[in-house]
Amino acid sequence: MLFSLSGHRVASDCRWSRFPSSKGGPRFNRTLIGPRKPFSACPMAAIEERQAVVIDGKACAKEIREEIAAKVEAMKSEMGKVPGLAVVLVGTRKDSETYVRNKERACTEAGIESFSSRLPEDISQEELLKVVEDYNSNDQVHGILVQLPLPKHINAELILDAISYEKDVDGFHPMNIARLALKGRSPLAVACTPQGCLELLDRHGVTIAGKRAVVFGRSNIVGMPVSLLLQQRDATVTVVHSRTPNPKEICLEADIVIAACGQAEMIQGDWLKEGAVVLDVGTNAVDDPTAKRGYRLVGDVKFSEAVQRAGMITPVPGGVGPMTIAMLLKNTLQSAQRSLMGDAI
Repeated sequence: MLFSLSGHRVASDCRWSRFPSSKGGPRFNRTLIGPRKPFSACPMAAIEERQAVVIDGKACAKEIREEIAAKVEAMKSEMGKVPGLAVVLVGTRKDSETYVRNKERACTEAGIESFSSRLPEDISQEELLKVVEDYNSNDQVHGILVQLPLPKHINAELILDAISYEKDVDGFHPMNIARLALKGRSPLAVACTPQGCLELLDRHGVTIAGKRAVVFGRSNIVGMPVSLLLQQRDATVTVVHSRTPNPKEICLEADIVIAACGQAEMIQGDWLKEGAVVLDVGTNAVDDPTAKRGYRLVGDVKFSEAVQRAGMITPVPGGVGPMTIAMLLKNTLQSAQRSLMGDAI
């Protein structure tokens, strides 16, 4: 199905999703599943109230994971080898255990061999470094991920720096960050969530070059690397942080907004330029006595307002989140290709 929205011309499979209306009745949105290439578009049929296209991150991530699985199968058939990902978990945090299980399940589905080390909370820093070094020297392991946060007695920076640059599939190694920041250089791996943001923009036909982008947040995990990626793609980038004056006025100039500040629903609908593309990286739990668990998850953007002004927007959950593991698998595959195929890739 072809349509045009705020100057973006894309082709897409679509489905209809229902969101609550501020006026009481249901309102229906077209949800973007996964466009490939720009097309000449025909006008979208008029609807009662303007609504943003809601980007389906789950569908996009599923497609990427299927592409990776096909490449892994081809590698296995041609070379008799598959990529290997090692995940190191220290302690028994429930959220960390859930993340690790999800990553291991994704590896299995993609045909990637999964290695894991579940270590006690009181493990010494030296013992943890030895685990990392063992994976560095293991030829079957092409990617190493140490699940954060680590216990307070462990120097997380020291542990992450100990991961081999070639096996840093999280994209956090100083060498990868440095090469990302330097013009004309390319990192071996880019941090998964920022890379997922750019992948969503590309797969949904969003032009980056020449656009004004505003990134909320300057963390090493999302804000900083995603701003560097946008600059590499010739966007004019402004980073908004806790000391930035007039964030609303800055945001109103943005064609692309990436929210990664960790403040529930901070970015209101009237902060957005009409037709802006909004990627919401935030995941915040807010109290909700009507919810089964007593809380609900919201992003850093107030979705109910933003959906009425944006051109495209990611929901929370189901938007950027699913892309993170997909990019982790992609980085692991590329690491294996470099190791096993060298100049052939």
